[in-house]
Amino acid sequence: MIKAGIVGGTGYTGVELLRLLGQHPQVELRAITSRGEAGTAVADMFPSLRGRVDLNFVDPGAAKLEACDLVFFATPNGVAMSQARALLDAGVKVVDLSADFRIKDRAEWEKWYGMQHAAPELIAEAVYGLPEVNREKIRSARLVANPGCYPTAVQLGFLPLIESGAVDIAHLIADAKSGVSGAGRKAEVHTLFAEASDNFKAYGAGGHRHLPEIRQQLSIAAGKPVGLTFVPHLTPIIRGIHATLYARIDREADFQALYEARFKSEPFVDVLPFGSHPETRSVRAANVCRVALHRPQGGDILVVLSVIDNLVKGAAGQAVQNMNIMFGFDECAGLTQIPVLP
Repeated sequence: MIKAGIVGGTGYTGVELLRLLGQHPQVELRAITSRGEAGTAVADMFPSLRGRVDLNFVDPGAAKLEACDLVFFATPNGVAMSQARALLDAGVKVVDLSADFRIKDRAEWEKWYGMQHAAPELIAEAVYGLPEVNREKIRSARLVANPGCYPTAVQLGFLPLIESGAVDIAHLIADAKSGVSGAGRKAEVHTLFAEASDNFKAYGAGGHRHLPEIRQQLSIAAGKPVGLTFVPHLTPIIRGIHATLYARIDREADFQALYEARFKSEPFVDVLPFGSHPETRSVRAANVCRVALHRPQGGDILVVLSVIDNLVKGAAGQAVQNMNIMFGFDECAGLTQIPVLP
């Protein structure tokens, strides 16, 4: 049994962490921080957690996080990098769900996130927390940079092709869609019901913050730089990411067998039969990525469809998966929920 704390427990990823950790057999929740809601019972804000989480939100200054074995940061970018060093020095492991430690090039990070990095000495130490790639490094990590939601869906969709060397890595395309919960639990005009409902739009077409993260990780998989066009879209759904990926074939292979072999031992990646069409609702509230391959008209373009729940495999579920690996638990502990329908 380990003691866990959450910094930033009132956002969508925070409450998702609470949902998952509240039923985890090896975790005791010790502290959930919120400056604005300090003193409020968690179950009063989130009635779905009644009987599961019997704690109040506490101000970060009074949380005694150094007494935890692990602390999750479910915070805006810029918070974890200011607090991680003190926790690590106290022997506490950290899983950061923000982007503070995902990008290895400090200048690149500062360019995309518009602030000076407060802990550059930790960037090299941080392990990128995509278990399907870095499981062995995660086992011994003190600091894990939990991947973004778009990067998770795109990487898991592209990885077998990149690793095989069978496609043109100079001209990859990722056309991805996200539900409104991906924008966070805050009041913004573009996520109001009257704005987002009955509407569909692209955004960040000229450059999105997740682009350098995806490009970095695909380049590591390829062993050389990749060329990637990434365009995100906002859809009128609450949860879910659907990534439609395009790659030009350079060398023939049994691509279905390639994917099945690559993910055969991965508990949270489901390779569907060739020609399937995975839906976001097939992964809702579950820590799973479903992938399907298409080859339109038998041509030289391979189309990969990849779906995840942005709050689970794209955030909190993956964070718990990383925690399980870091502490030697069953990797699936607390993560075996069946997707919710309808």
